[in-house]
Amino acid sequence: MTGTPVLEVALLQVRPGQTAAFEAAFGQARALITSQPGHLRHEVQRCLEDDHRYVLLVWWATLEDHTVAFRQSAAYQEWRALLHHFYDPFPTVEHFVPVPGLAG
Repeated sequence: MTGTPVLEVALLQVRPGQTAAFEAAFGQARALITSQPGHLRHEVQRCLEDDHRYVLLVWWATLEDHTVAFRQSAAYQEWRALLHHFYDPFPTVEHFVPVPGLAG
Protein backbone atom coordinates (compact mmCIF):
# COMPACT_ATOMS: atom_id res chain seq x y z
CA MET A 1 0.00 0.00 0.00
CA THR A 2 1.20 3.50 -0.78
CA GLY A 3 -0.21 6.83 0.29
CA THR A 4 -2.66 7.67 3.00
CA PRO A 5 -5.51 5.28 3.80
CA VAL A 6 -9.02 6.51 3.10
CA LEU A 7 -11.67 6.33 5.80
CA GLU A 8 -15.20 5.49 4.67
CA VAL A 9 -17.82 6.75 7.13
CA ALA A 10 -21.34 5.39 6.72
CA LEU A 11 -24.14 6.55 9.01
CA LEU A 12 -26.63 3.70 9.33
CA GLN A 13 -30.17 4.16 10.63
CA VAL A 14 -31.63 0.69 11.24
CA ARG A 15 -35.39 0.21 11.15
CA PRO A 16 -37.03 -0.01 14.61
CA GLY A 17 -37.09 -3.52 16.01
CA GLN A 18 -34.43 -4.73 13.57
CA THR A 19 -31.18 -4.10 15.47
CA ALA A 20 -30.60 -7.71 16.56
CA ALA A 21 -31.28 -9.00 13.05
CA PHE A 22 -29.04 -6.28 11.56
CA GLU A 23 -26.17 -7.16 13.88
CA ALA A 24 -26.53 -10.86 13.05
CA ALA A 25 -26.60 -10.09 9.31
CA PHE A 26 -23.57 -7.84 9.63
CA GLY A 27 -21.76 -10.71 11.34
CA GLN A 28 -22.36 -12.73 8.17
CA ALA A 29 -21.51 -9.83 5.84
CA ARG A 30 -18.27 -9.09 7.66
CA ALA A 31 -16.32 -11.70 5.70
CA LEU A 32 -17.47 -10.13 2.43
CA ILE A 33 -15.75 -6.85 3.17
CA THR A 34 -12.68 -8.15 4.99
CA SER A 35 -11.77 -10.29 1.99
CA GLN A 36 -11.74 -7.31 -0.40
CA PRO A 37 -8.47 -6.00 -1.84
CA GLY A 38 -7.60 -2.72 -0.17
CA HIS A 39 -9.67 -3.37 2.99
CA LEU A 40 -7.43 -2.47 5.91
CA ARG A 41 -9.83 -2.69 8.84
CA HIS A 42 -13.30 -1.69 9.93
CA GLU A 43 -15.40 -0.93 13.00
CA VAL A 44 -19.13 -0.78 13.67
CA GLN A 45 -20.26 1.39 16.58
CA ARG A 46 -23.77 1.84 18.00
CA CYS A 47 -25.00 5.25 19.09
CA LEU A 48 -25.60 5.69 22.83
CA GLU A 49 -28.42 8.20 22.32
CA ASP A 50 -30.27 6.21 19.64
CA ASP A 51 -29.74 2.44 19.67
CA HIS A 52 -31.02 2.12 16.08
CA ARG A 53 -28.21 4.34 14.77
CA TYR A 54 -24.78 2.96 13.88
CA VAL A 55 -21.63 4.22 12.25
CA LEU A 56 -19.59 1.97 9.98
CA LEU A 57 -15.94 2.99 9.68
CA VAL A 58 -13.89 1.26 7.00
CA TRP A 59 -10.27 2.04 6.24
CA TRP A 60 -9.35 1.40 2.59
CA ALA A 61 -5.96 1.60 0.92
CA THR A 62 -7.44 3.82 -1.82
CA LEU A 63 -10.78 5.45 -2.59
CA GLU A 64 -11.13 3.22 -5.65
CA ASP A 65 -10.78 0.07 -3.52
CA HIS A 66 -14.17 1.00 -2.10
CA THR A 67 -15.96 2.97 -4.82
CA VAL A 68 -14.89 0.83 -7.78
CA ALA A 69 -13.45 -2.55 -6.78
CA PHE A 70 -15.81 -3.39 -3.90
CA ARG A 71 -18.95 -1.76 -5.29
CA GLN A 72 -18.55 -3.55 -8.63
CA SER A 73 -17.84 -6.95 -7.05
CA ALA A 74 -20.07 -9.97 -6.56
CA ALA A 75 -19.33 -9.63 -2.84
CA TYR A 76 -21.03 -6.22 -2.84
CA GLN A 77 -24.17 -7.76 -4.33
CA GLU A 78 -24.24 -10.22 -1.42
CA TRP A 79 -23.51 -7.36 1.02
CA ARG A 80 -26.48 -5.42 -0.37
CA ALA A 81 -28.80 -8.43 -0.11
CA LEU A 82 -27.78 -9.03 3.51
CA LEU A 83 -27.85 -5.45 4.79
CA HIS A 84 -29.56 -2.80 2.69
CA HIS A 85 -33.12 -3.71 3.63
CA PHE A 86 -32.40 -2.77 7.27
CA TYR A 87 -31.80 0.93 6.51
CA ASP A 88 -34.30 3.77 6.58
CA PRO A 89 -33.23 6.17 5.23
CA PHE A 90 -30.44 4.83 3.03
CA PRO A 91 -27.01 5.52 4.58
CA THR A 92 -24.95 8.60 4.00
CA VAL A 93 -21.47 7.51 2.92
CA GLU A 94 -18.48 9.84 2.77
CA HIS A 95 -14.72 9.40 2.54
CA PHE A 96 -12.06 11.13 4.63
CA VAL A 97 -8.28 11.47 4.90
CA PRO A 98 -6.26 12.79 7.83
CA VAL A 99 -5.34 16.45 8.05
CA PRO A 100 -1.57 16.64 8.51
CA GLY A 101 -0.56 18.04 11.88
CA LEU A 102 -4.02 17.74 13.45
CA ALA A 103 -3.97 14.12 14.64
CA GLY A 104 -3.80 13.56 18.38
